[in-house]
Amino acid sequence: MQAVSARVSDVWQGRLLALVAVTLVVLGIAAVYSASSIQAVEGGHAGWYYAFKQLAYAVVGGALLLSVARSDYRFWRNERRSWFFLSGCVVGLIVLLLPFTSSIAPEINGARRWLRLGPLSIQPSEFATLAAVIWTAMMATRKEGSLRYLRRGVFPLLVILVPVAALIVLEPDLSSAARLLLVCGVVAFIGGARIGHFLLMAFLMFPVLLAAVLAEPYRVGRLLTFVKMLLAILGFGEEAAAEASWQITQSIIGIGSGQLFGVGFGEGMQKLGYLPHAFSDFIFSTIGEEWGFIGAVVMLILYSLYVGIGFHIARTAVDRFGMLLATGITVLIGLTAMLHIAVTLALAPTTGLPLPFVSYGGSDLVVSLIGTGLLVSIANRRGRT
Repeated sequence: MQAVSARVSDVWQGRLLALVAVTLVVLGIAAVYSASSIQAVEGGHAGWYYAFKQLAYAVVGGALLLSVARSDYRFWRNERRSWFFLSGCVVGLIVLLLPFTSSIAPEINGARRWLRLGPLSIQPSEFATLAAVIWTAMMATRKEGSLRYLRRGVFPLLVILVPVAALIVLEPDLSSAARLLLVCGVVAFIGGARIGHFLLMAFLMFPVLLAAVLAEPYRVGRLLTFVKMLLAILGFGEEAAAEASWQITQSIIGIGSGQLFGVGFGEGMQKLGYLPHAFSDFIFSTIGEEWGFIGAVVMLILYSLYVGIGFHIARTAVDRFGMLLATGITVLIGLTAMLHIAVTLALAPTTGLPLPFVSYGGSDLVVSLIGTGLLVSIANRRGRT
């Protein structure tokens, strides 16, 4: 009887996680519609254009969530399959950089990050991040006894992960590359790697990171903007705030104007040309403005619940691979959400990272739902042989 009760609890944890994800998706489609309808009309489309596209990706992602959840996550413990998935994503990243592929990988806002295959638009870096997490979990499982050593454990991981991250940097997309390395680093650390190795790597890679920031004027601008906003918050003069980025300033204005209950669904002003990327990179600001403090807190509760369940699934997984994979996916979702929210509140430099399940963007949505499916699969396999 006790075993049956535990089994039911395991199943419902997975279902609750999926319910939280679906709730975020539904709220995200509503937020995208509210934040994008005017821009869609100005672009010659119907007001629901972007929301409908998000819904289409949500249907695809939902189907993949169900399929993955019903499968056995240990399918990816196979070395050949994990390598194949990662290699396929690397090919996609390379295609973005080739000079003769501009017809399917056009430059948008100074970056080549999307592959356009007919009606589909795919962002390979999102899939590469998930593939890297799966691959790292697989390798950490196989190298269980050697991860404590730099040469035999950590270095072989870096030989693969650093070039993958470098391809993402060249798009350019420094934030996504740093996120990939950070999440995979957490997986390796939980798998047994020493913290001293990561401190050494961080020390060695800091000049490279600094050079990457200084190489692009817009990255320097984002960093200076954050410093100016921080100085203003600390009370070192209003001129610092006045000189800060228009985008960050408008984000703060939007969230502040929402007060307790928000200005009302669809009634926000910041999306009227004041806040760029109001339905993608800064959608949490739109939520704060229209849904108020209450709406923002609800979103934070949902993400906290997702992360809490994810870590519990990792802690109770039946095998090492499931534990590492669940940890990596949970950290990926939680870290991305935290950074997005921090940016909108001027607590971190602008990164361009989406709000998982919520921001407009098909690749991120599909990858987040696939990751949720893997977590559900890990939860469902507890108590089974």
